[in-house]
Amino acid sequence: MPNAILDPTGRARSGEGDKPSLEGLAPRRTDLKGARIGLLDNTKHNAMLFLQEVGRLLVSEHGAAEVGIVETKRSFSVPVDQDIVDRYKTSCDVVITGVGDCGSCSAAAVADGINFERAGLPAAVVLTDAFVVTGKTMANMQGAPDYEWIVTQHPMAILEPDQVAARAKQLLPEIVATLTEQAATSGGDR
Repeated sequence: MPNAILDPTGRARSGEGDKPSLEGLAPRRTDLKGARIGLLDNTKHNAMLFLQEVGRLLVSEHGAAEVGIVETKRSFSVPVDQDIVDRYKTSCDVVITGVGDCGSCSAAAVADGINFERAGLPAAVVLTDAFVVTGKTMANMQGAPDYEWIVTQHPMAILEPDQVAARAKQLLPEIVATLTEQAATSGGDR
């Protein structure tokens, strides 16, 4: 019996040379009219405030039906588990998650986005610019080196509520583009 090597990312490989793959992004909607929005809070300061404002704006300005599910992860540093992904699959059409404002939470947020995409849910992940390398490292570890996310100025955690709302408004066009068919034509850095 060969020695087993445990993969700390939780991926299983069926044979030598197998690499996990994103297999492309989840199918995109043409717009967000009537969409049920899912928000996944990673417990970082201001993340929930930011996500709730984004959800509110998607409903009021882009015709989303509702924010269908909001959950807070047990730990910001661990990727989302399959039970949560399954709940989101039945409760929403798109997901916004973050805010990656430190190393481990940024890595986990990227893994979360990839997990939602693999489950067929378009996901917009928000990280601060201080942790782009961390995000890229996790995307590579997850077998999705081309996975993209939305980058905002670091830090988010110290912002006042009105500044968080302004940041949500500023990032809204990029979030919409990421969740819809605009992503392929927007050309912006995510």
